[in-house]
Amino acid sequence: MKLKINNRFKAVLGCLLAVGLLFSTPSFALQQDSLAQDTSVSAVADTSAASDTAAADSAATDSVSADDASAGSTTASSTSTPEPEKQIDPQVYKNITYYILLFLIVCTIVAVIGKVLSIYELTRKMNGKYNPFANNTFQSVLFIVFLVAFFALVYYGYAVWGAWAWRDAVTEHGAKIDSMFIVTTVIITVVLVLVHLLLLTFPYIYRMRAKTKAYYYPHNDTIEKIWTIVPAIVLTVLVLFGFFTWRSITNVPEDLQKSALQVEVLGEQFQWQVRYPGNDGVIGKRNYKMTTPTNSYGIDFNDKNAWDDIQASDIVLPVNKSVRFHIISKDIIHSFYIPDFRVQINAVPGMTNYFQFTPTVTTEEMRERMNDPKYDYVMLCNKICGSGHFNMQKKVVVVTEEEYKEWLSTQNKYFTEDLQKEFTAVDSQDSKELATASLN
Repeated sequence: MKLKINNRFKAVLGCLLAVGLLFSTPSFALQQDSLAQDTSVSAVADTSAASDTAAADSAATDSVSADDASAGSTTASSTSTPEPEKQIDPQVYKNITYYILLFLIVCTIVAVIGKVLSIYELTRKMNGKYNPFANNTFQSVLFIVFLVAFFALVYYGYAVWGAWAWRDAVTEHGAKIDSMFIVTTVIITVVLVLVHLLLLTFPYIYRMRAKTKAYYYPHNDTIEKIWTIVPAIVLTVLVLFGFFTWRSITNVPEDLQKSALQVEVLGEQFQWQVRYPGNDGVIGKRNYKMTTPTNSYGIDFNDKNAWDDIQASDIVLPVNKSVRFHIISKDIIHSFYIPDFRVQINAVPGMTNYFQFTPTVTTEEMRERMNDPKYDYVMLCNKICGSGHFNMQKKVVVVTEEEYKEWLSTQNKYFTEDLQKEFTAVDSQDSKELATASLN
């Protein structure tokens, strides 16, 4: 056995020396190349110095002919110094050699430790003290240690990161979504704990030991029915819970739809446009065929309800008042998403989606809760819509009724003077065409 061990160590040391020589050879070659390069550079320098001396002598005597001058220029060009080629720094080879040798040393240490353990095991076998089941106990105990650490991290995640990421919704329907989320999280957590508890304790309880015999248990219909029917029932309950919650949020009675504040949000790459109705409380029609440089929204001003529509830079909402959003898109699919309000619905080209809700907490109240005087609600795009998706957002401000009316009175209308002139010109042109057609 000693002979085998010595031979193995000799082989390992021989490999280390061979690798060291392999990676040191390029550095030796590089040094020779650099030495040869220095010699050639010095020779070229001597040649150029000699040519400079000859040129000085010829300038002093002024006896050089035109042919001699051309020959001298040819000689000078032929003896010009070539550009040195870029060489890899020798330190690179040294670093590679160092890390490879370090890796091999670590492997050698691991091999030595393994060999020591095998010698210890062999010694215990020779002394009659070896227990073939001790390793099973050791590994099963490691499972128990991992289980305790896992549960500790799960608790830390809920207690610290959960409290950091979670805050109550600030809308009436948001409380229903929060309840659904909490119920789902509780069920998932129970399953998580039970599965890992059984998975990591069974190796310890049923580890192989002396004078024990494994029990062959091939089939049990009752257990299979339990683990099939119970998850199916739980998932069915969760799906129905979500379905009825969503219906209660989106199926708004018609009278409540009409009495709510109407706000239209148009998504496009990469911004949101917001339109409020004027004093009539009705949002005017929109037609994409009427999109012009001055009417980028494509509002149809033939509809008089659009004449008093208001353009807003932010989304400002009165607290405790129902708001019905008309969500549309100008180009591709976007997503109207306000995390604090528990609001999300797609903005799809060619159709209008609706989402109605009632905010219950003003921006100032939320800033006090968060202890952050600069906190703002924000509306985001939750569909990856292109390179500017990350910046497609709009500030949402919830204020009192009086503050909302005051803000609304300061906003500009979409039907500006330029649009009025454009609309008048188009209308007069259409009337002339109609008159010409009637004469013909």
